Amino acid sequence: MLLILCVDLDDDLGRKTDFETPVVGRDAVEEAAVALATADPEDSDVNVCFQGVHLYDTIDDESVEVAVVTGTAKADVSANRKVGEEVDTVLASLSTGEDVRAVVVTDGAQDESVLPVIRSRVPIDGVRRVVVRQAQDLESMYYTFKQVLADPETRGTILIPLGILLLIYPVAIVADMLGLPGSTLGVISALLGLYILFRGLGLESTIDEALEQVRVGLFAGRVQLVTYVVAAALVAVGIVGGVETAGELTTVDPEAVSATAAFVYGAVEWVAAAGVIASLGRVTDEYLSGGFRWRYLNAPFYVVAIAVVLHGLSAFFLELDFAGISYLAATLTVGTLVGLASTLAFAVAEQRYPLADAESESELAG
Repeated sequence: MLLILCVDLDDDLGRKTDFETPVVGRDAVEEAAVALATADPEDSDVNVCFQGVHLYDTIDDESVEVAVVTGTAKADVSANRKVGEEVDTVLASLSTGEDVRAVVVTDGAQDESVLPVIRSRVPIDGVRRVVVRQAQDLESMYYTFKQVLADPETRGTILIPLGILLLIYPVAIVADMLGLPGSTLGVISALLGLYILFRGLGLESTIDEALEQVRVGLFAGRVQLVTYVVAAALVAVGIVGGVETAGELTTVDPEAVSATAAFVYGAVEWVAAAGVIASLGRVTDEYLSGGFRWRYLNAPFYVVAIAVVLHGLSAFFLELDFAGISYLAATLTVGTLVGLASTLAFAVAEQRYPLADAESESELAG
């Protein structure tokens, strides 16, 4: 048996006429369609009801029944639930021993959202969408926009850049009235570009994770949070110092090698200090959390060793008065000895003075 189900998800039939739903039977559905057309000639559900009657009249090779099921005015989850209940009522009213299949008649994509509810109760052979020819896909387009704007992620992706673009002109007017420099538009354009770039590269999750780590660090009392901030400040100072040194020392010989060497020479001390502070903060946190290992103390010594080597190389390439071949040899030797000495010293310390956690790990490994 074929069941033609006319779906009115927002219950226009129940709200605008005196008909109780579900409406079952060809004559009853036709009367309901006439009543709805009389109450509201512009309602698209009128076409759905008449389409159901038309399908009923054209099928003559098998037994067929037509019914109208409705939801609620909100057209939300409760509407889907009510449609499911009315489909159950219709199926229970059919006095047939045949397998029942359904053809669903709707007026757009919104009503078709209830298809999974119907399919869970009766197999669906097909879906017939009825729209007025002059308004082809108009309701579907409206429903699509409605769904897009209801999604928080899509709404943020589309509306935020659009809002920023629309704000550029009024902001430019306000900036001109206040006598602000013309770079205001450049700043707005840069912010919009950064936003689109972050969205395109999917970096918003990385930023959220970084902010969460900062928040946890603030409340967990992690020293490395402070030391990282200080290290970042020292790196910034080092970069500025490197640029200034490169500008001063490369006025005579502006080759790329000399410029790079001058930059390294001016920045290496500050960057080395940043590395030492950051590594000490990490070591302190590991000690407080019980995960300290002697080998962790190698980090600040390695930073110093690398800084000594880079300082000697950059000074040598810049041909400074004190930086002859002997100075270069001395810095290379000192850097190597500092790295080797720290490695051997803390390796011996781990063997002779093992920590409790290290002993338990070795026992588990054994």
